[in-house]
Amino acid sequence: MKKSTAWSKAYLIFMFAVLYAPIFYLMFYSFNSGGTMNDFESFTLDWYKELFQDTRLLIIVLNTIIIALLSAAISTIIGVLGAIAIVYMKKRIVQNTLLSFNNVLIVSPDVIIGASFLILFTMLGIKLGFMSVLLSHIAFSIPIVVIMVLPKLQEMSTSLIDAARDLGASQWDVFSKVILPYISPGIFAGFFLALTYSLDDFAVTFFVTGNGFSTLSVEIYSLARQGISLNINALSTLLFLFTVILVIGYYFITKKNNRTTGWEARK
Repeated sequence: MKKSTAWSKAYLIFMFAVLYAPIFYLMFYSFNSGGTMNDFESFTLDWYKELFQDTRLLIIVLNTIIIALLSAAISTIIGVLGAIAIVYMKKRIVQNTLLSFNNVLIVSPDVIIGASFLILFTMLGIKLGFMSVLLSHIAFSIPIVVIMVLPKLQEMSTSLIDAARDLGASQWDVFSKVILPYISPGIFAGFFLALTYSLDDFAVTFFVTGNGFSTLSVEIYSLARQGISLNINALSTLLFLFTVILVIGYYFITKKNNRTTGWEARK
């Protein structure tokens, strides 16, 4: 048993090393004054200073953050309502059909989704740019939110809703004071996951961006094609650290919600 546990730990350490070693290698050389990723000459912050002096890049960062926040917020609202509609669907066959359609969108290749959106926006005459990227990110984030919220809705006892109605609660009170607080961990999980997916997405965004508008993922790809530059390392490092902060924030929010839920249950 102890030998099996030791092998499991060794395997986990190996997997994390394989996953994170390239990231830390990239971050390490973002402080190299030599300008290459071969020999580390001396520590410098010049690449970060150059990064913050690039006005165009700062605008792209702002565009990316705005797109991510807006798409995550809108998709969370739609996804929560969609999950509630699916759970309380009376006909089982309709419920299973809707769940299947939702799951298909999650597992579909991003290239197909991106190409489909490009064709759709071209047919509708929607100019490629901010709006096309925002609509695309909302569309592929909604199924993610639905999947995160559904388990909380399915485990919620109907007796909670019945008790609230017996006490004279209106439909809105049941929704806002019973259902939403109970499924809040799933809502936060869906929001943060949609946020990170939006920040990270390249394939879909690449298809629906137009001239004069770009996001970080597309910009990093464009810079990488021009050749090795430690600006890419600095930019990637900042993006990685921002993602880590989001994950830590999500962890503490979830932990706080779990404590609150446990305290209310004991009460």
